[in-house]
Amino acid sequence: MLTKYEIFLKVVEKGSFTLAAQELGYSQSAVSQTVHGLEEELQTVLIHRGRDGLCLSADGKAYLPYFQSIGKAEKNLAEKRTQMLGLVDETIRIGTVTSVSRNLLPILLQKFHALYPQTHFSLRQGDYDEIHAWIKEGSVDFGFLNPVNFDDLRIEVIYRDSMVAVLSKQNPLAKKKIVTLKDMAEEEFILLDEGKNSVPMKAFADAGLKPHIEYTIYDDYSILAMVRQNMGVSILYRLVVAGFSQGLVLRPIREPIERTIAVAYADSRDMTLASRTFLKFAMQETPKVVKKLGIDQ
Repeated sequence: MLTKYEIFLKVVEKGSFTLAAQELGYSQSAVSQTVHGLEEELQTVLIHRGRDGLCLSADGKAYLPYFQSIGKAEKNLAEKRTQMLGLVDETIRIGTVTSVSRNLLPILLQKFHALYPQTHFSLRQGDYDEIHAWIKEGSVDFGFLNPVNFDDLRIEVIYRDSMVAVLSKQNPLAKKKIVTLKDMAEEEFILLDEGKNSVPMKAFADAGLKPHIEYTIYDDYSILAMVRQNMGVSILYRLVVAGFSQGLVLRPIREPIERTIAVAYADSRDMTLASRTFLKFAMQETPKVVKKLGIDQ
């Protein structure tokens, strides 16, 4: 629906209520009433009506630049609203751990981009504490993390991932069908660096064990390469090793170790429409993706 300012400007452009009404698809009386209503609102005469046509009054000439500015602003606002509803040229900023960005996110991004091809993504990889800090400072819209100890954020759990022992084929533990935390603690251990909230280290501590940590590595896939070279053993998430276990031996651990992955954010009202839309989409689609990857929820 056109605004009163757009209608007024069209009357001025055409110099006629009738011609303006024809172009706008309105009745001549509706256009005339709109202009009259604007005049009443401003308590002045904006247009002189005479036999020779229409002409702006002195006040009409004074108000005209302001009406033009309002008309332009309303047009820009309408265009922006259209962009927002269509998620055009919007950037979604996400904080994520490596395992999610390597396996889960590519599938989600591909599906979402098919629906909204003019959206853009900015991904920042870090550990849980870094992602938490990014969310709090507003440099990302939301993040994928283990929600332990992050009570100051809004949390939406999307899946749970168990951990497995990752061994080289040469390691004696590869002959076992199931291994224990004690078995793993006695080997040269390659620890996945998760920051202060390390899930494997908590499991060792709860069992009263202290592993022999030879290496602490941030990148999951560097750990896989090192284990293949028989440089040690590790405990990693099923999502990490899904599709990358060639040349390795994976064994269940007798003492179950599980990680919760959630979408965390400060306040959804502060997000862009694009980010809110993707967040809802991720919540709906993640169970399907996780099932496809063969990871137990």
